[in-house]
Amino acid sequence: MKPFLAYLAKRLLQFAVVVFIGVNITYVITHATPIDPVEQTVTAATSFGVTSPEAVEMMRASLRELYGLEGSPVEQYLSFWRRVVVGDFGPSLSAFPTLVSTLIWRAMPWTVGLLLASTLMTWIIGNLIGGLAGYYRRNRLLKLVGVVSMGVHPIPYYIVAFVLLIVFGFVWPVLPITGGASMNANREDGFGFALDVLLHSILPSLSLMAVGIGGWFMGMRALVSNIVTEDYVTYAELAGVGRRRILGSYVMRNALGPQVTGLALQLGAIFNGAIITEQVFGYPGLGSLLISGVHAGDYSLVLGITSVSIIAVSAAVLVIDLLFPLIDPRVEVR
Repeated sequence: MKPFLAYLAKRLLQFAVVVFIGVNITYVITHATPIDPVEQTVTAATSFGVTSPEAVEMMRASLRELYGLEGSPVEQYLSFWRRVVVGDFGPSLSAFPTLVSTLIWRAMPWTVGLLLASTLMTWIIGNLIGGLAGYYRRNRLLKLVGVVSMGVHPIPYYIVAFVLLIVFGFVWPVLPITGGASMNANREDGFGFALDVLLHSILPSLSLMAVGIGGWFMGMRALVSNIVTEDYVTYAELAGVGRRRILGSYVMRNALGPQVTGLALQLGAIFNGAIITEQVFGYPGLGSLLISGVHAGDYSLVLGITSVSIIAVSAAVLVIDLLFPLIDPRVEVR
């Protein structure tokens, strides 16, 4: 028990350090931009006839308090971290007076549901097919699947997204091509709404999965091809152990270690696919929200989305790291 607690404490410390450094970099970059959200809001307000100097100054003071820009740079920095701890990033400039946290919590389920599901399905399918191809090396169907997956793998996923958009949206219009759900969808109809959301997520998921499966396939096939030559696998075959058991218990389980590490790294880049994919398919997630915030110069929204993304991805990697010793018993928890 003590080794595991020490392991947990070490990983939690690494998690805290990664989040602290990542959020600090985000803070420095956003504050280094020439955009002043207070002056931008004041300018927009005065363009509608608010010209009293006293009113403008009161507005400026209120906005500085709302955006946490009062006091010295140190005081602003401490105020920012107090807001991060409680999840308060102030009001959105482009959707004033809606809070940034409200906009993020509305968009996050769409992005997490789409990207997490597609990443995990890509990992499972790619490793399963790769493991089978590495063990049954003479199977023609598996060879054909390998050729196709490796051929698609180098193609940028946004190119695949556009191809899917044209094929299933215009040439053979059987799937919805934009949005996360139908505009007239009844959210109170649980099953019907879930089915509608699932249909809208098929094309974005396929664009990510089609490109990602090839990488996992090649990695797993190479690992399995090396493991099948090990003495313990040969001994199990000579002892009459069933091929399915050898494949599952002796080969693929031992090959999963590096792939689980790769999954943790892939989760670290999970939000990279959100921006272009959500723009192509008009998906209402964090990627689309981030683009709209950048175009509108929404200082608080960009800072909030990037901070939450860093925390969420670091937490996902932490979970994978804690589960790794359970997947591979050869790893010592220390």
